Amino acid sequence: MAGSAVAQEAGADDWEQKPYIIKDGKVDYGVYNGFRRYHSTCHVCHGPDGLGSTYAPALTESLKTMSYSDFLEVVVNGRQVVNASTDSVMPAFAEVPDVMFYIDHLYAYLKARSNGDLGRGRPKRIPADEDPVFKEWKASQ
Repeated sequence: MAGSAVAQEAGADDWEQKPYIIKDGKVDYGVYNGFRRYHSTCHVCHGPDGLGSTYAPALTESLKTMSYSDFLEVVVNGRQVVNASTDSVMPAFAEVPDVMFYIDHLYAYLKARSNGDLGRGRPKRIPADEDPVFKEWKASQ
């Protein structure tokens, strides 16, 4: 997060509130990749597009008040909620590379959905040559 050039330009606090670029209805590489990762790992419990299910909460609502560090804590270590009306378990994903390598992308996708800046379904991407997030990723390879 704070290590990325895009985050440093905008400031880490700004990144936490808006960790994405949406231009002409198209999203940056991180959001698009976050969409893909979410729908390969998270949607089974949290529902399509982060809208929740009878099994797990709507992440589009949770991220309205949850900080990036709290999000990271829950994804890395999991969470168990047991009370009179609820018995739910979020597994820990600390050892799952397809989640942890792309945790910022997952957060960016879910934050865009939570902020109401991104609708449901597969987003269209900003062309690679115009996308600073993709350029940064490509340079790191």
